[in-house]
Order: sequence, then C-alpha cells, then structure tokens
Amino acid sequence: MQAADAAPLLLVHGGAGALPRLLDERQTRAIGEALAQALRQGLAVLQDHGRALDAVVAAVTVLEDAPWFNAGRGAVYTAEGRHELDAAVMEGATLRAGSVAGVRCVRNPVQLAHAVLERSPHVMLSGAGADAFARQAGLPVVENTYFDTPQRENEWRAWQAQAGAGTSHYGTVGAVARDAQGTLAAATSTGGMTGKRWGRIGDSALIGAGTCADAHAAVSCTGWGEFFIRTCAAHAICSRIAAGETPSGAAAALVLRQIPALGGSGGAIVLVSDGGYALVFGTEGMYRGAIGADGVPRVAIAPGPLRPAAES
Repeated sequence: MQAADAAPLLLVHGGAGALPRLLDERQTRAIGEALAQALRQGLAVLQDHGRALDAVVAAVTVLEDAPWFNAGRGAVYTAEGRHELDAAVMEGATLRAGSVAGVRCVRNPVQLAHAVLERSPHVMLSGAGADAFARQAGLPVVENTYFDTPQRENEWRAWQAQAGAGTSHYGTVGAVARDAQGTLAAATSTGGMTGKRWGRIGDSALIGAGTCADAHAAVSCTGWGEFFIRTCAAHAICSRIAAGETPSGAAAALVLRQIPALGGSGGAIVLVSDGGYALVFGTEGMYRGAIGADGVPRVAIAPGPLRPAAES
C-alpha cells in the first residue's frame, strides 16, 4: 500500500479492568456514546486531511471530558484526596513525543503533552513546572476539584475505609490512528491509581512503557502501570511487530503472557502501518472501539466483537 492510498483508521480505549456485569443499561449506553463520540471526533480530523497526531489528541480530549473514565474529569483520587494526571503523545514517522506527569490544574492533559511535543525543546514535564508551562501555552486551566465526580469520591472513601486495601490499578484512556499519509500516532491519558502516594507516576506518561509509536506500529496501553514500565510494554510490542509478528500476537505476548507472569494485568490497543489492528486485554472487560473510512463507530466493553455504537 502506498502512503497516498492509506485509509483513515482510529482506535480508542477507555481502560482495561471494566466490569460489564456491574454496569446498568444507562451506564453502558453512556459509555458507548462517549467512546463513539471520541471515535467520530478523531475521524473528523483525519477526514479533513489532518495528522494522526492531531486525531489521537482530539479523540482522547473527548474521553478526558467524559466522567466515565479514569482520565481528566473522572480521574481517581490520590491518597491525599486530590488528582494528579499523566498523559503522553507520540508520532511514529518522526519519533517526536511529548508527555506530562503529576499535573493538577490542566483541563486536558493530553493537550498539554501535545504542546510539550510541538512547543518545547523537551519530551517530558512534571508537576508544578508542567502546570506553569500549560499557563504559558494558554491552555485551559481549572481548579483541581473540576476533576471530582461522585463515583470517584465514593471509591476513594471506600479505599480509606479499607486502610488502603483494594487499590484499583485500572482505568486510563488512549487512542491510536493512521492518517492519509500512512503516519501512525498514539496518545494515552490517566489519573493513575486510587490512593497513589509520593508523586507516583505510572506507565501512561512514559514513552515506550504505556505509549509508543514508530514507522511500524502505534500502541496505547492500560492496566497496572508498574508492570508495563518493567516490561517496556508499548515499545516491546512495536519491536515485535517490526520483527514480523502480527498486532494480536505481539500484544498478546505482553498483555496475556509476560505481564501476567509477573503478577500484573491490563490491555493494549495496537495499529500497524498496513491497517491491521488489535484490541487485547486480560481483564474481565475493556472499554474500546474502532472507526474507519465508513464512519461507523464500533465499540465494546465485554469480550467479543465490536458492534456499531447504536447496538452496543
């Protein structure tokens, strides 16, 4: 396939660890609609001759603004009862990347990671410095309480009542895309884990761990970040694909075998340059979806095939 012939394609995830059996019909429909909106928003960028990089940022922005996912509004609480957010973006053709960690006042961390890539000489900014760069860049800033939701507050109070037991290692949102030039890109955003301490940073903001893109593949991961960091999971998947493995085979090697063998779990979405893709997870469910040139968003939560959003 020549680059000029590449059809637009975009995948999203809203986090592994979803529990479909606990979702009522209203919640299931709302989550499906949010995933579909993210897919449509990203595809609109691609259909307007936009870059894959801009498409993944647009898609993840929608998911950060939705209260259903552990990113942006709806992020989990730290042990101290606030929100510290991480995000990263990467463009495959150029290997340009930007990421942020521990930000507290940026409405859309993925947009700040994009700004780091485009408008700074650095790859990664953290904490107060990243928040200061956001203000300098003119990005929307909010009070930390903007990210509060009743569900996350209840989870945090339950975590407190259990003296820190039962911490959730799941959540995270992400997107991967291919544009008309055949360029790949990936983006990931997260609130981390409930009750995290000491400025803990997970895999999402770390290029090569939770987010990676090169000429062969784009990957966004979700799950227990410590294990994705230890295995350099996103980069490992890209390397396996460069060596000739399929997207599903490369993702399964990390997500279904190596990471569980170490005691972790999670999922990944993978898109390769010829349009092949995989959405792999080793948990009960994963919010996920895909959209192509036909413009029909297809989504799923439980194991099984993707279905048109109206039918999910």
